[in-house]
Amino acid sequence: MLDINLLRHEPEKVREGLAKRGKDIDFQPFLELDQKRRNLLHETEELKAERNKKSALIPQMKKQKQDTSALLAEMKELADKIKACDAEVAELDAAQREFMLGLPNLPADDVVAGGKEANEVMQIFGEQPSFDFDPKHHVDLAESLGLIDYARGAKLAGSGFWIYTGEGALLERALLNFFIDEHLKDAYEMILPPHILLYDCGLTAGQFPKFEEDVFKIQARDEDEADESKFHFILPTAETALVNLYRDEILDESELPKKYFALTPCYRREAGSYRAEERGMIRGHQFNKVEMFQYTRPENSQAALKELIDKACRLVDKLGLHFRLSKLAAGDVSASMRETWDIEVYIPSMGGYKEVSSVSNAGDYQARRGNIRFRREGSKKPEFLHTLNGSGLATSRIFPAMLEQFQQADGSVRIPEVLRPYMNGQEILKPKA
Repeated sequence: MLDINLLRHEPEKVREGLAKRGKDIDFQPFLELDQKRRNLLHETEELKAERNKKSALIPQMKKQKQDTSALLAEMKELADKIKACDAEVAELDAAQREFMLGLPNLPADDVVAGGKEANEVMQIFGEQPSFDFDPKHHVDLAESLGLIDYARGAKLAGSGFWIYTGEGALLERALLNFFIDEHLKDAYEMILPPHILLYDCGLTAGQFPKFEEDVFKIQARDEDEADESKFHFILPTAETALVNLYRDEILDESELPKKYFALTPCYRREAGSYRAEERGMIRGHQFNKVEMFQYTRPENSQAALKELIDKACRLVDKLGLHFRLSKLAAGDVSASMRETWDIEVYIPSMGGYKEVSSVSNAGDYQARRGNIRFRREGSKKPEFLHTLNGSGLATSRIFPAMLEQFQQADGSVRIPEVLRPYMNGQEILKPKA
């Protein structure tokens, strides 16, 4: 959520920032509504002060045997006015909150305007693989090697699901264990959060109310819980859980930064049809991901962003994959974030790159939505902290990239050296007879 004082005092700055995202928003109606609300609050306080003043007279009048009926009638009239004002303020508060919740984050100053076409490749890692034979698609490799059962995955859950089998399940586990061990080396704390979350978790993360249809909702078991505006849902990413750990809490400055990672499946509706080149594991409704997350002081958030970017890049680099690092333009940055960098791995069959990690700085946007603050040493007034997240990593695109980049002429696939200890020293995945 944006700081309302920015809208009140620098609406043109906010308008220009959101225009970089391609949003053209007229703030005048909101500002008029806000002024009406503030005037009404002032009027209500004056009415309450007058009521309190008159109320204090009643004991004195009764003590002096004076008639209080006229004064009581005036107080009733004041009470009715106050009740009406309070109701109107509540309506204005709800309208104001709805508007504020619908606004995306302001892009950082150095984030360029535009959509995907304006994304900038900042660095390329490793050499693009070349083959002296006809390389196979990862779907064909996964099936010939006995790693993935797409048909039975669809039979169990429908399109967009798959089953890891045999060495495929072991390789998936190896990837996840490698990521976990790397984060533990960096002194990040491991979290295993619930997979079913309350509505307020999505609200704090910035996914709700605008992107409610992107998640799998859980139907309430009791009629009393069947309020559709307050549903449970299955987490689309562990970020949605991690950002809510300290919702409505105030941390001490000495506790920051807090560095976490979590391993969870991610559940996405992924509405719309898949493109032909995205068959297999490129897009799916369920995939495994290790998520990194940090809570920091505002002045440290850019350094934290660089740390997360470096960590994600290092993971892909240690696997020996060819990939690139891109800085996203404002229109391609998710609504909750002020800045995002994508780590994109090369997939030969697609002739291009696919994102395996998005590392983002939300600034204080999520903290405002979740009322997450910290108090500096020697200060009485708490401040909103900054939140950052990044995949470290998602496996559903790393897995096919490994199969395709490390395939050999005989249909086998080399296992990355860093994963071999997790595969009992196995070096090669061989086709099944």
